[in-house]
Amino acid sequence: MSAEGSSGSSDLISAPRSASNDFKDINAAVRDVITLFHSPASQASIRAHTLLKQTAAAAQSTATIDQAGDHAQQSKTERTNFELEVTEDAPTGDQLRSMLDYLGSGGVVKVVKGASNQAEALKKVQEDGSNFIRPVVVDWNNGRAVAGDNQSEILELLKKKA
Repeated sequence: MSAEGSSGSSDLISAPRSASNDFKDINAAVRDVITLFHSPASQASIRAHTLLKQTAAAAQSTATIDQAGDHAQQSKTERTNFELEVTEDAPTGDQLRSMLDYLGSGGVVKVVKGASNQAEALKKVQEDGSNFIRPVVVDWNNGRAVAGDNQSEILELLKKKA
């Protein structure tokens, strides 16, 4: 071994890493994205925003505590970490299509003023973003959404992964 190799420099000697360890590290850093389409002028939207902020803070705290022990069953049913994105913008056409799919039948009338089908909804929101009714909470990773500020529905969306 050369003098350079025996210097003990940490950048020359490193522990071998397996691909599975790298995969686990990447998965640990990936968080589900939850988006709140928000209007600060709406009391319902303010309530939904407050609930989401509180739940996100509690999830961060729980994720840290969970690292100390094995909570395999809990992690299957409860989301321990998610990224909260809050936007006052109207959704894009693709976002609105996805949202309407997630909401199922009756979703159009819950989120777009004066629309009775997806085509009308897309046209009305494109013409005027204020036609989009807020709040809407969307879990993009698991394909679910809640229109309005129903606390139990929002918590259910946050609680379980699909």
